[in-house]
Amino acid sequence: MTPSEVSARALAVLLAGMGTLHLVTPAPFERLVPRWLGSPRAWVVATGLAEIASGAALVPAATRRAGAWAAAATLVVVFPGNVQMAVDAGAPTTPVTVALWLRLPLQAPLVAWALRHTRRPGPPGAAPDRARRGRSAGG
Repeated sequence: MTPSEVSARALAVLLAGMGTLHLVTPAPFERLVPRWLGSPRAWVVATGLAEIASGAALVPAATRRAGAWAAAATLVVVFPGNVQMAVDAGAPTTPVTVALWLRLPLQAPLVAWALRHTRRPGPPGAAPDRARRGRSAGG
């Protein structure tokens, strides 16, 4: 398995885990959905399913790019809810509230991680992009 495949699968596990949390324990997430959006349960279920589906799509090479785009979009869409959850929890004085605040700056690297998997792979046996760009014309 290539490092890119390992990375995609690790991100898939993370997304599937978070999506499952949305479905198994929806109440904490429902409090974050603005009432003007309608049913909080529907939004929590939808985002949970989006996380699970994008994670599943990251695993096979044939759907990895689409899964990566979906994962990045989902991570961006749920970010305001993550901010609201931290604000509602209050000052970072307990392990839980510290975790809620610390995960906010981690959202950007998660989006970048997903976006890394949106790149088209080169032909089989080709050198990675960075290695090809770094070589001189003379070899």
